[in-house]
Amino acid sequence: MDVLTLDECKRYMAAGQFPPGSMGPKISASMVFVERGGSTAIITNHEHLYDAVQGQGGTRIVAVPDAQPGASSSPAGS
Repeated sequence: MDVLTLDECKRYMAAGQFPPGSMGPKISASMVFVERGGSTAIITNHEHLYDAVQGQGGTRIVAVPDAQPGASSSPAGS
């Protein structure tokens, strides 16, 4: 998954999609970060860190879909 919103994370967590010992702790920590004001949390590993920071890898957790780095909040063509 490239990008997940907080609402999607909550739904997937409730459905058991992120078990402890897997992505669960990473998703939970990322959700807390974004809920407390962080714009984007990135989940990746050290081997892909550079690519993830450049927007080319990892999973991003955002409050709303438009919060992705480089995304415009205005409609196309505005």
